[in-house]
Amino acid sequence: MEAVIVSGLPAVGKTTIARIIAEKLHLRVFGGGDILKEMAEERGVTTSGEDWWDTKEGIRFLEERKKSPKFDQDVDRRLLKKAAGGNVVITSYPLPWLSKKGIKVWLSGSAESRAKRMAKRDKKGIEECKRVIAVRDAENYKIYKKIYKIEFGKDLTPFDLVVGTDGMSVEEVGKEVLRYVKTRKR
Repeated sequence: MEAVIVSGLPAVGKTTIARIIAEKLHLRVFGGGDILKEMAEERGVTTSGEDWWDTKEGIRFLEERKKSPKFDQDVDRRLLKKAAGGNVVITSYPLPWLSKKGIKVWLSGSAESRAKRMAKRDKKGIEECKRVIAVRDAENYKIYKKIYKIEFGKDLTPFDLVVGTDGMSVEEVGKEVLRYVKTRKR
């Protein structure tokens, strides 16, 4: 089966949906964030929890990451290899633009709904989450525009399926993505 590559803006539910798809299809999940965390740990940075990126230490690591595109290029090289092999679900911001292979899914959601999801997940206030999301949206756009000339979050042409998550439960989104993936399964 082709790799399933799930992308979208921060806090839209990429990891959750990837896990649902992987569980239903008995596939492994890999994410760019996981590999970046490994790289941070290799540099002696302590990482813990899914919300690590939103901590002061996580944001500091992202600042260091911005100084060299080698961070992202190394992550993307590793993920491209996994996508080429198939039989995996990958969460990644830029991989849909970089890979010629895979079923590419974009999850979209308003800043408001993403902030609510982040607030619930991370047990933080919605206003604080809105600020974090605004920073991460802008930073991700700048990073991928600079490295790959990608219009991240704006150019959706690489995607086979785009799912608007606002007003949908996780289960509904998962079912919609799974239904599509099963039509493409080989």
